[in-house]
Amino acid sequence: MLFRSKQQVVVDNRTGANGIIGMEAIARAAPDGYTIGMGNVATLAINPHLYQKLPYDPLKDYIAVSLTAEINNCLAVHPSVPVKNVKELIAFAKARPGQLNYASGGVGSAQHIPMEMLKVMTGINVVHVPYKGLASAFNDVLAGQTPMMVPGLATALPHARGGKLRILATTGGKRIAATPDIPSVAESGVPGYDFDSWTGVLLPAGTPTEIAGRLNTEVVRVTRLPETKDRLSALGFGLIGSTQAEFTEYIRVHIGRIGKVVQAAGIKPE
Repeated sequence: MLFRSKQQVVVDNRTGANGIIGMEAIARAAPDGYTIGMGNVATLAINPHLYQKLPYDPLKDYIAVSLTAEINNCLAVHPSVPVKNVKELIAFAKARPGQLNYASGGVGSAQHIPMEMLKVMTGINVVHVPYKGLASAFNDVLAGQTPMMVPGLATALPHARGGKLRILATTGGKRIAATPDIPSVAESGVPGYDFDSWTGVLLPAGTPTEIAGRLNTEVVRVTRLPETKDRLSALGFGLIGSTQAEFTEYIRVHIGRIGKVVQAAGIKPE
């Protein structure tokens, strides 16, 4: 175990409802340091704009311990789409308004929001095809049933190298060191575009400051271990390790940024 603790750790995966079940369990847990949660871009920054009666507040119901990783995504098309870069895709889509589809794992997913952001920032009209899960959406893009999507970079790379997928750009604000040959969307003619998935460690609100501080120290230490970095970098994770204040502000900024996209795109809350 990488944490310097003698406590046994039990992983409790509370799946379902776009992460709401797990996030509510964290928020309602006793603030004694024995319940540690993981939040991400969907549960902390997207869900507040998709659900009118969300049973938790991402800024009030948790202590933000540390941002742990940014998960690199990419804009990818099936090889049958006759474009080789973002500028060509934008021109191709504008010449065919409403004729080009893109896949996602569902409304409000980490594949849906970045494509809607691209639509808002470029004025293209492409049609969202939400699937019941990420795997089925990605498989249909590989098969050419749906021409494009925003998958995880680590998932897409092997297929791109095998000629089954074409990666046009990464979606973060800057080029990724691990893939220096792939430009970002921002440097491909859409300045200011920036969307990556991310994860971070949380505690229930009310957890003593001393406990939150100790956990932050351990999380930052672990994210900077060579063995952690090597293992997760291979999966497309850019490890961060932040202060509590930095993670709190990071969540706040992303809630605001995604809220503007949701409003501009006309995505309706459930």
